[in-house]
Amino acid sequence: MPRGGKKGHKGRGKQFSNPEEIDRQMKAQRELEEKEGAERESSSGSEEESSSDEEPHKRKGVEGLIEIENPNRVSQKSKKVAEVDVNAPKELSRREREEIEKQAAKERYMKLHLEGKTDQARADLARLAIIKKQREDAARKRDELRKEKEAEEAKMKR
Repeated sequence: MPRGGKKGHKGRGKQFSNPEEIDRQMKAQRELEEKEGAERESSSGSEEESSSDEEPHKRKGVEGLIEIENPNRVSQKSKKVAEVDVNAPKELSRREREEIEKQAAKERYMKLHLEGKTDQARADLARLAIIKKQREDAARKRDELRKEKEAEEAKMKR
C-alpha cells in the first residue's frame, strides 16, 4: 500500500474503444485530409497568380481574418542619407540633461559665493571678521604686555 493512505490506479477497469467509434474517427480524419489536400491544390494554383498581388508577406494566426489598426504602433521608417542631418544637436537623455543643469547650478553658486552674495558666504565673512578682530586684540595685548615687561626691566636695571 502506498504511503499516505492513497490507493494507486492499478486496479481500475480499462476503457476500450468500440469498433464503430474507431471507424467514425478514421473517417473524419480522412475527410479532413482530403479537404486540406484540395485546398492546397487550389491555393498552389492561385499562389502563382497572387504572387504579384500587393501582399508579399504571409499573415499568421487571426491576422488575416481581422483588420486592426493599432494607433500606438510606431512603424520604423528608414531615412535617406541625404535627409540625415549630421550637424543637428543630439537630443540628450533626462539624466544627461539633469547632470549638465546640476553642474551649471553648482558653478553659478560658487561664483556668487566667491563674490560674497550668498547667505553662507556672508556668514563666513562675518565669522572671519570676528576672528580677525580677536587676533588683533590678542596681538595688541601681547604688545602691551611686552612693553610693560621691558619698562619694568628698565626700571630694575636703574
